[in-house]
This record gives sequence, C-alpha cells and structure tokens, in this order.
Amino acid sequence: MAMLTDRQELVLRRLVEGYLDEGSPVGSKALSAEFEWGPSTIRHELANLEELGLLAHPHTSAGRVPTEAGYRYFVDRLLPVQQPGPGLSLSLVRRELDEAMRVTTETLSQVTNLLAIVSAPPIETSTIRHVEVLALQPQVLMVVVITSTGSVSKRLFTFPRPVDTGLPDWAASYLNERLVGLGLGARMLHSRLSDPSLSPTELEFLDALAPVFTELEESAQETLYVDGTAHLLTTERGGDLSGLNLLMETLERRVTLLGALRSALAATRTVAVRIGTENELPALRSLALVAAGYGLPQRALGAVSVIGPLRMNYGGAIRAVREAAAQLSTFVVDIYDER
Repeated sequence: MAMLTDRQELVLRRLVEGYLDEGSPVGSKALSAEFEWGPSTIRHELANLEELGLLAHPHTSAGRVPTEAGYRYFVDRLLPVQQPGPGLSLSLVRRELDEAMRVTTETLSQVTNLLAIVSAPPIETSTIRHVEVLALQPQVLMVVVITSTGSVSKRLFTFPRPVDTGLPDWAASYLNERLVGLGLGARMLHSRLSDPSLSPTELEFLDALAPVFTELEESAQETLYVDGTAHLLTTERGGDLSGLNLLMETLERRVTLLGALRSALAATRTVAVRIGTENELPALRSLALVAAGYGLPQRALGAVSVIGPLRMNYGGAIRAVREAAAQLSTFVVDIYDER
C-alpha cells in the first residue's frame, strides 16, 4: 500500500469520516470548510487519491467516495488506537454458556447496529457433568444431561409398557458413575453404554436411552448465534439485495461461515477486518467483516464478529468486537476452571 503525505492522509480521513456520517459523496467544497487550503489544492489531492485507487468518482456527483482500498488505508493507518465513547458491557455473571452466547450476540448487534455472529466452543471442549433419569409416568421417562459448559439437554422417552420402578434410579447412578467427565465426542462414551457385565434388562434399558447422548453430540457441534439480520436489511434497503440473499443462504450453512471466520482470524492475534473482496466467501464480498477470537489462555474456542456494509463505523465495530471477545474469554475461563 502506497504511503501518503500527511496532507493526503488528513484529506482522506476527513472524506471517509464525512462519507460514513452522511452516506453521500463528499466534494472539495465541503472539505475546504475544514481546512486552511483552498478548494483547488483539495481538488488536486482528491485527484491524487483517486489515481492511487483510494477514492472513486461517481458519475452522478461531483463528490468522491472511498473505495475498498480507501477503507483499508483508513482502518489500518488513520483510525485512532483508542476509540472514544462508552465501552461495551456484557451481563454474563451467573449465566449458562448458551445464554451467555445469546447475550453477547444480542448486545453486540444492538451496540453496533450490525449483524452479529458468535460461534460456540467446539464439541471436544465440553464434557458431561451430570445425568438425571426421571420417571414422569409409569411408561414415560425424562433424561436430563448437563454439560461442563452449562448447557442442559432434555429428552422424553415413552415405553410400550411400565418401566421397572428401580431402573431409573439405577440408570442415573450408573450413567453418572460411568460418563461424568467424558467428552461428548469421546468414543468411550458409547462403549460404556454397552458394558457386557450388565444384565440383559439393564443393557436393553440403557440402549433405549442412548439416543439422548447421540443427539447431544450432534447438537453440540459448533453452533452459530446470530442476531441483527434486520439491521443489515434496513441498511441495504433500496440497494441490490442479491448479495444479502446470498448471505442469508450462507448463514444456513454454518460450516462454510465458520471456515470464513477461522480464515479471517488465522493471520492475526487481534481483531481481523476484511473489507469487500478481501473476504473469501462470495456472500461477503460486498460487505465488511470484523472478527476477534475468544477462549482460554492457550486455546481459542470461538469467534465474535459483526458483518455490515462497507460504509460502517469501523472504529466502533472494532472496539465492540474486541471488548466482547475479551469479556467472553473471561467468562469461559471461569466456567472451565470450575469443571
């Protein structure tokens, strides 16, 4: 990226800030009111910035707008390190992990007015903490599984005939003894449900309850929490919605989006900003992505991110994502220390 003169950087910064505020092309006349230089000097610098590919000159207006390269220079070199204004505060105390993820996503979306996406920790980081087998009716049981990350899974089982009254209590004791501490994806989990030392009745009963653990494993695959789709739709109203339709389809394919988040974070230990065509996913090439990882001191667990139009408040988005990731990291460290 070409280095600009101090004057060019100042002109570019004011033009980008003006465009982000107003949403309309910025001309030399508007800029001349902020500087001591004459309009001709400013027009000359605008022409230079356009020649460098940092500005575009829409044919419908005499003003100019930032290009993707202009936004990139602005984000990399012209944004202040510390952003002014109140910080983001998440209320995560005494919450389960699932609820904390939702609170983080909702708060991030509300603060930034952007689409917020948070990825949950992967399956191998969660273990079984407690199992309950409850007899609701003679033929109806409920199995409750609580994981180390605080998620709770419930499943009802209906049997063709009344269940022996001692089996639910026995199964709860056996399952807690054999499964607590095992990861949801551990192969040993399934082998411990088919212990050859058990009686045929006990084996048959455990086999009937096994689907709750299989489903828990499947549902515990990395989950995306999404909030603020309406913000993006409102921002882009009246524009080309084909890109947004593609994004909505991508949100349904979590593996694809998770891959994009990992790719964006792979090259940085701080906050990643991907602008327009810098994004690998076609669905994001007309948008901007701001993302940061969260997790344990020696292990990343997931990502906090926002997606919005190229014309977004980059400083505010970067600060909000950074703070959300830091607070979520503190929260998960506390959870994993209690395991």
